[in-house]
Amino acid sequence: MALIDNAVYVGGRRTEEPADPEQTCEVMHDRSGMAWSGWYRPTSEEVRAVASEFSLHPLAVEDALKGHQRAKLERYDDTLFVVLRPARYLEATEEVEVGELHVFVGPDFVVTFRHAESPDLAAVRRRLEASPDLLAMGPEAVLYAIVDAVVDGYAPVILGLENDIDEIEEKLFDGDEGVSRRIFALSREVIDFQRATKPLVGMLEALLRGSDKYLVDPELQHHLRDVLDHTLRVVERAGAFRSILENALNARATFVAQQQNEEMRAMTEFNLAQNEEIKKITSWAAILFAPTLVGTVYGMNFDHMPELHWAFGYPFALLLMVGMGVGLYGVFKRKRWL
Repeated sequence: MALIDNAVYVGGRRTEEPADPEQTCEVMHDRSGMAWSGWYRPTSEEVRAVASEFSLHPLAVEDALKGHQRAKLERYDDTLFVVLRPARYLEATEEVEVGELHVFVGPDFVVTFRHAESPDLAAVRRRLEASPDLLAMGPEAVLYAIVDAVVDGYAPVILGLENDIDEIEEKLFDGDEGVSRRIFALSREVIDFQRATKPLVGMLEALLRGSDKYLVDPELQHHLRDVLDHTLRVVERAGAFRSILENALNARATFVAQQQNEEMRAMTEFNLAQNEEIKKITSWAAILFAPTLVGTVYGMNFDHMPELHWAFGYPFALLLMVGMGVGLYGVFKRKRWL
């Protein structure tokens, strides 16, 4: 069974521990007390049974059954339906896990459906039971304590994200190719964390605005304002983290682009140098080819060739070879191939 703890309180003190929702409502009405029923990952049948006994609004129950709700605060007649998104930082995987907690707050009862490992509602209950005066303020005091525990649970997440960002900043301009992927993944975690925390500001402000109308104890209002201050600081830090990661991603993209440009520049310079060498090799090959061509023609030993029996034929051939080589050298030199 998903029922974790179930009790009826009178004057801020635990008096009964009924076994099921039906008995809980009976004892609550008989003793004119307040019931607090805590459930962990309840089945659809269990949610419907609780909804039937506490007369929860069908639309709120439908949201509770669907799950995956955004953080929100809704009022159905005299009952509040609150969706909280607790979060915790997983050291092993360096990730942020965002859970879901549904809280129904009525005139004389509180029902919680927890779908995550945090917060520790047993610790919240012990804290309230140790302060009967606070617990005697009614269901609103329980809601305050739960929200306070959720907000306090954000502190380790802030520290974990801050540490991850510090590590990224140290590796931002290293050659590690996985940095960009880590920045993007961490940005997604920060965005999810913002979605969990940011709506809390409006929710708490709405609770404070309705405090006088619903006769919330002034001392409890002070506690709610304190939680609101903590929430605002968390939201501000999460927003700062998102800005830092966006700047880091842009800086990383610029750095990678500069590296690629430098690599392209180096490759271009290498190609230019290689082209110069090819030009030199080609030029010398052409210079050597010209006299080789003359020598090859006159090396065929045909009887009938111009100037073959001429007394100056040999010097002429040598001069022709040298002249062609010098001429080609001058041409290539003028074109700066040599």
